[in-house]
Amino acid sequence: MTDEAARAADSASPTAAQAARSVARKGIWVGVATGAYGISYGALAVAAGLNIWQSVLLSLLLFSGGSQFALIGVLGAGGTGASAVGTSTLLGLRNGFYGLQVSKLLQVTGWRRALAAQLTIDESTAVSITQPNRDLSRVGFWWTGISVYVLWGTMSAVGAILGNAMGDPARFGLDAAAPAAFCALVRSRLTTRRSQLVAVGAGVIALVVSPHAGSGIPVLVAALAAVVAGFLPDRSISSAEKI
Repeated sequence: MTDEAARAADSASPTAAQAARSVARKGIWVGVATGAYGISYGALAVAAGLNIWQSVLLSLLLFSGGSQFALIGVLGAGGTGASAVGTSTLLGLRNGFYGLQVSKLLQVTGWRRALAAQLTIDESTAVSITQPNRDLSRVGFWWTGISVYVLWGTMSAVGAILGNAMGDPARFGLDAAAPAAFCALVRSRLTTRRSQLVAVGAGVIALVVSPHAGSGIPVLVAALAAVVAGFLPDRSISSAEKI
């Protein structure tokens, strides 16, 4: 390569600062898109029986969209607090597995480690682990996590205020909207035959248990489908996929 070609290649490639700004912008836009969905959560949380402050605090402390929708879905259907928390916790376990991967990239200690744990969600993990090097992974994680946290909490408050102003949610059919929103959230994750089989199995278990258990309990029992799938060898799933 000639000196001129080398200089041209260097000028064409983005600098570290430019790459970091690009990743930061991506994180911010992810936060904007995710935060907008917080309006739906806030309105549905109020419809499920939470007040405005409870709805907002749940976003700030739990900070896990799937878990939050699961919790208000069970409460909205008349389930007990214990079953709602149990269902929410099962869905939140995935963030713990994310943390195993993200902690290797961030390598933070002290209060930063605690903050990173709070910000470890689907979006921040996805942006972080898809970067080409550790520095950009850190940029992606922090910008995405903080953007989503701020905007999700803000839009949750907006949704809760709007939902509270609407009055009785049953008049608008919002009492059934939380379970519907949760189903839509899960549907987007059923991208493999294995996950689809687990979903069908969980649905069958829930239908069998529903007439004999209180609201929220069938969801917890249905988690057995995932446990069974975890113990099945890969070739069993492969054989099912060919059917």
